[in-house]
Amino acid sequence: MRSTSRTATAVAVAALALGCVSGPAASDSGADSGRVLVFSKTAGFRHDSIPDGVAALKELGAANGYTVDATEDAGAFSPSNLRRYDAVVFLSTTGDVLNGTQQRAFERYIRHGGGYMGVHAAADTEYDWAFYGGLAGAYFESHPAIQGATVRVEDRAHPATAGLNATWDRTDEWYNYRSNPRERAHVLASLDESSYTGGTMDGDHPIAWCQQYQGGRSFYTGGGHTKESYAEPAFRQHLLGGLRWIVGDAQADCRPENGYRPLFDGTSASLADWKQAGPGSFVLNEDGTLTTTGGLGMLWYPAQGFGAYSLKLDWKVDGDDNSGVFVGFPPSDDPWSAVDNGYEVQIDATDVPERTTGSVYGSQSADLAKRDRALNPPGEWNTYEIRVEGERLRVWLNGVQINDFTNTDPARSLRDGHVGIQNHGADDQVSFRDIRIKELPAKGPKTSASPGD
Repeated sequence: MRSTSRTATAVAVAALALGCVSGPAASDSGADSGRVLVFSKTAGFRHDSIPDGVAALKELGAANGYTVDATEDAGAFSPSNLRRYDAVVFLSTTGDVLNGTQQRAFERYIRHGGGYMGVHAAADTEYDWAFYGGLAGAYFESHPAIQGATVRVEDRAHPATAGLNATWDRTDEWYNYRSNPRERAHVLASLDESSYTGGTMDGDHPIAWCQQYQGGRSFYTGGGHTKESYAEPAFRQHLLGGLRWIVGDAQADCRPENGYRPLFDGTSASLADWKQAGPGSFVLNEDGTLTTTGGLGMLWYPAQGFGAYSLKLDWKVDGDDNSGVFVGFPPSDDPWSAVDNGYEVQIDATDVPERTTGSVYGSQSADLAKRDRALNPPGEWNTYEIRVEGERLRVWLNGVQINDFTNTDPARSLRDGHVGIQNHGADDQVSFRDIRIKELPAKGPKTSASPGD
């Protein structure tokens, strides 16, 4: 996250096609979106892929408006020098690479909004520095031989994984970690331990994750041992997405996510559990996304109504498009029943405040300043969390709370209702994926909102 003490320049191009990030093309605009320090000092095992990693990060930076400096001099970790950078990448560092003064400078840097990206052996670094261990998310324990494995992509909205399929087959040196970061970090991808030999994490094996950490942003990927990794287009896109997030040029929900079950997981089998109400429909695409067509209609989940719950889903608009997420409505094949008897969390960034993205449609605007900072532009994925407890409805956009609404209409109730997604009309192209829910303990009537709860 960019500190207010460092000037943030908008990204010249918000999203690039996969092929555009694999070569050393110069930025079209020449604008500097940020400055990144790549640090690759080793005090233990040294990876022969480090030069390839440095070269790849410099190429990605040049193609996307970032100035990338590389060093193995720990003296770069001084307060005055770190202030020059929006993010620091620990590229296969090993052992104790910073002294106490340098560690304290880096801690201050992170706490003032700096970004950190750890690549591969960054987890084999600074075992006696608790702050760093928390920042990296987990320490290295062991690894089997280099081999192919299947990576399960758990979050396909984060820019580091948004361009990947649900599974990603690749060859690397797959680390086992001393602890599982899932409870404190947001897991983006994990290893299918049945797809290779030597995994020791009992079937729950995170391999890439992100988190907000003590004021800064942290992204770690366990890939990157081999030289070949840095010529692999998908892995380069993975690195670029992580870099964009830690710099603050892309937004994502990096809060820990546990206890959710899928309502729609991208398969035709899960789509069969949903029902179309009204005109139009949703197209199931090969990549497991649903895209609106026609309308005004709604795709809803008839199997169960929900009381207290957290609903999460990823959505993307192509341009100035309109859609929304309905909650709290009774079962009906009439989409207007949801409009009249439930509430819609809107998707449409250009309407009036009570009818724009993040609003409870027609009832309460989002906090527009927070919304605008959290919102990714058309063509990029966003994540909603819609949390209903009693008559209270709260909305998070990419991990930032932007609305807190309490229903006072006696003709409506949020305490037991269905959920659905809207297909608004022929001119609106909105995509959804990974709809999941976690049921919460029921709460009694709420009389006031406590800040931050």
